[in-house]
Amino acid sequence: MMSEPFLIDIVSDVVCPWCYVGKKHLEKALADMPELDAVVRWHPFQLDATIPAEGLDRKTYMRQKFGDEGRLEAAHQRLEALGAQNGIGFQFGAISRSPNTLDAHRLIRWAGEIGLQDTMVQLLFQAYFEEGRDIGDRAVLALIAERAGLEADAVSERLAAEEDVESIRTEIAEAGRIGVTGVPFFILAQKLAVSGAQPADVLMDAIRQALSDGSV
Repeated sequence: MMSEPFLIDIVSDVVCPWCYVGKKHLEKALADMPELDAVVRWHPFQLDATIPAEGLDRKTYMRQKFGDEGRLEAAHQRLEALGAQNGIGFQFGAISRSPNTLDAHRLIRWAGEIGLQDTMVQLLFQAYFEEGRDIGDRAVLALIAERAGLEADAVSERLAAEEDVESIRTEIAEAGRIGVTGVPFFILAQKLAVSGAQPADVLMDAIRQALSDGSV
């Protein structure tokens, strides 16, 4: 018997499609380990912190970032197939804006204050990748927050007050200091790291490895 919950810390960005896939893989792994008392905690990362607050036109941004449209299309097709296997309906063609995700990470933190962090992460992924919503728009974020169970007006006020902006930036910087260069990045029981959207069986093996030394 474990005396304490098994902590799973995930460094992620909500515009990272592989992070969405990784979330689904972890859910599969945990479903196959019902005896595990796991607590999942989400931590912020920004794939591109230079994107302005109002966001950028996605087609232009992706063209500048990837150059070859054929390469991007191939990546999207691969992700769409993988998403379909994991219950994700990727709709890349519906996404018109590449947002700055700092505000979205603030929502995730606030949802965590009332035990709704995982719900918020799921809704943000879904809004961006499956509904094509602009998750850099504060009005959109307030609506998503309400769907998650937060009060929209209170969220709007906290967003406008720039609450937790600096602490989120500090946490993102800390991820870089510990060696996180890409996401998703899983830290199991605060000691074993797994990088990338690994399959559920790989995550299960890593969890067992973290448990096997007897310190959890």
